[in-house]
Amino acid sequence: MRNLVLLGTALAMSLGIWSTALAQPARQPHAGELAAGIRRLGVVGSVLYVAAHPDDENTRLLAYLAGGRGVRAGYLSMTRGDGGQNLIGTEQDELLGLIRTHELLAARRVDGAEQLFTRARDFGYSKSADETLRIWGRDEVLADVVLAIRRFQPDVIITRFTTKPPNHGHHTSSAILAEAAFTAAADPARYPEQLGELKPWKADRLLNNTSTWNLKPDADMSGYLALDVGGYDPLLGRSWGEISAESRSQHKSQGFGVPAERGTQLEYFTPLAGTKPKSDLFEGLELTWRRWSGTEQVVRSIDEAVNGFDARAPHRSIPALLRVHEAISALPDSNPWKALKLRETEALVAACAGLFLEARAAETAAVPGSQVALNLVALNRSPAALRLVGVTLPGGESVAAGANLADNKPFKLSRPVAIPGDARISTPYWLRKPVAGGLYALDEQDRALVGRPEGEPALTVTFVYEVGGKRFSVVRPVVYAWTDPVRGELYRAFEIAPAVTATLERDVLMFPNGTAQSVAVVLAAGKADAAGKVRLEMPKGWRAEPAEVPFQIAARGDERTVRFQVTPPKGASERGRLRVVVDSGGRSESWRVRTVTHEHIPPQTVRQPSEAALVPFTLATKVRRLGYIPGPGDRVAESLAAVGYEVTLLPEERLASEKLERFEAILVGVRAFNANPRLALHHERLMKYVEQGGRLLVQYNTNSRVGPLNSSIGPYPLEIGRDRVTDETAAMTPVDPNHPILKGPNRLEAADFQGWVQERGLYFASKWDERYKPVFAMNDAGEEPLRGGLLVARHGKGTFVYTGLAFFRQLPSGVPGAYRLLANLLAQ
Repeated sequence: MRNLVLLGTALAMSLGIWSTALAQPARQPHAGELAAGIRRLGVVGSVLYVAAHPDDENTRLLAYLAGGRGVRAGYLSMTRGDGGQNLIGTEQDELLGLIRTHELLAARRVDGAEQLFTRARDFGYSKSADETLRIWGRDEVLADVVLAIRRFQPDVIITRFTTKPPNHGHHTSSAILAEAAFTAAADPARYPEQLGELKPWKADRLLNNTSTWNLKPDADMSGYLALDVGGYDPLLGRSWGEISAESRSQHKSQGFGVPAERGTQLEYFTPLAGTKPKSDLFEGLELTWRRWSGTEQVVRSIDEAVNGFDARAPHRSIPALLRVHEAISALPDSNPWKALKLRETEALVAACAGLFLEARAAETAAVPGSQVALNLVALNRSPAALRLVGVTLPGGESVAAGANLADNKPFKLSRPVAIPGDARISTPYWLRKPVAGGLYALDEQDRALVGRPEGEPALTVTFVYEVGGKRFSVVRPVVYAWTDPVRGELYRAFEIAPAVTATLERDVLMFPNGTAQSVAVVLAAGKADAAGKVRLEMPKGWRAEPAEVPFQIAARGDERTVRFQVTPPKGASERGRLRVVVDSGGRSESWRVRTVTHEHIPPQTVRQPSEAALVPFTLATKVRRLGYIPGPGDRVAESLAAVGYEVTLLPEERLASEKLERFEAILVGVRAFNANPRLALHHERLMKYVEQGGRLLVQYNTNSRVGPLNSSIGPYPLEIGRDRVTDETAAMTPVDPNHPILKGPNRLEAADFQGWVQERGLYFASKWDERYKPVFAMNDAGEEPLRGGLLVARHGKGTFVYTGLAFFRQLPSGVPGAYRLLANLLAQ
């Protein structure tokens, strides 16, 4: 009996466990996809594509490889994209990485490839591979790349980037690591701890996929290996360019929606190591079962299945597929493709029968020690003779069924199952431990998950069925499904939740000038009749009133907000940590819950210890009433409100009617002009506001060949470039030591520029009118000083500021100096 996880990458029948989000139901392939899947049984070649981030992958090449050539294709992304920006919400850092992980999985469900990762964190833009590999830890990430190669066993490895700078350091590092791993994966002396079930693996060739977006129209590409990936598959009714565009457009947090491409599309390659093809990517490689002796029966049985497929009656192919299964089963276990092709064959048997198997929970989550009702369904949607032998429930209980699955008549079973008292709380495995440094730290029991997009499902059910005298098992993750009145039926993963979560409204608590702050804690019940006490653990000298708060929550899912008055010690200046502890049911626990909800990915839940940073600091403010024109992925407004500013949001539709003069200053959020071109219509009014005595501060916008900034943002000519300073510790040298911004209302010192995170700034001004005055010069090591990160200009009675300084990262992270600098800018 063989285990099979039917996952929904129906397009190319790429059924590896790393292909599809656990929360998604298995999609029934249509007849064209079934025909393509049967044809693909005869292909035994694989390609691993290697790059650095979500969106770096070449989706049209992956779609062509998986669909057009039928090979097993995978994308190894070094990172999960945590360090980028977010166009669809306010999530940053690890929550953004979670979104981009699921955008990659959504893309793979479209293009048919599989998704892999390393433990490397995206810590933001890096200007050199040396810096990147130092922060990541070269040997640790190389071990992960070697592990991916030994698991995936690719015939061909393709890099997106080259080892030659200049380039994003992550990009260059991905190529360096791929080249090193190409050799190391084949060497049994390298990373021997990986060996056992895994074996050393020598890929045949390593190539670079030459980037084409910067090619000139008359570029001479005759020296490259060219491949046309623009084909059309009549079985699917789509070209690879159309499929690629849909896949690429899943990267919604980055605004990467693209149009479909049709017709000839050439990709170019440079051989780097191994054999060197001249006319085709797979030149000289045998990609059929004939690459091994003794496979004649496998070839014959697959040919018969391909030739005998009837699109009007796919169930008639089941006997032929069972013969394929028998022929592959007879191969030695040492054959590297045996296990995978058996799984593909079993998936096709079930798909040709239209077999629907599902395990639904009655609730979204359950707590350890409780019960949850499961509703199981088995449905044969074909005339094929199938028999459900039984099911194995979570915990190992077997339930005999002995039911013939008649055509389109569902078998249903409802059972309560117990959740063990020591069940592990559900959270993304790479976020279970505190996030810091260049690598995600994993619990020991999660080490086996390295490289996988997701961890194990909270609960699984195994269905055992018979067809044609053979018995198969299908493992289904337990899911929760509900109906949205607009979007219809939706799914999410079933989860194990704490009995009570205690989530702080903010994970950084600012205490300006020693003032006490009201700290809100949202208690949420994971079970009915949750009762206990909640308290705060803080460093010595910090005081919370009351010391503890009793609570009782009647219904599961209900919430209650409690508040503490937290006072720092007199004269406190050191950063500390606060921990929320819930005493309930004889246990003391600390859990917070954060949810990520966007329509294009399943709902995600992150559960971690409920902690926050305590940041006492001095802050003088001259203005209080602020207007804020929001940009995408922007938490600056809420950060300013948390330290006492009165902030009014000014979305574009409100600007035309709002009396701007009532605001002492107006801020424009990051990329606001990029995200909403209609803001350009309000430029004249905003400049008049400045001219009459207002203060306007515009945070960074982008300007490039692909996305030019066509609107004016200041009172005088100003051109935004792509300069940035990535070293968050880079010296901030005043251009004029007597500039008023340095003097008040906060006197800025070197300490105000310590503790910054990820970067100093990005998208600095590159050219500006002489009426703009630069405030600071700064630079990364080995580069010339840049002065375009903070420009100030007087206009009439008021002041205009453009800044590329990364306030959008510093304020939510609780960097005191960033608050003090911004307060000075707003006071001019």
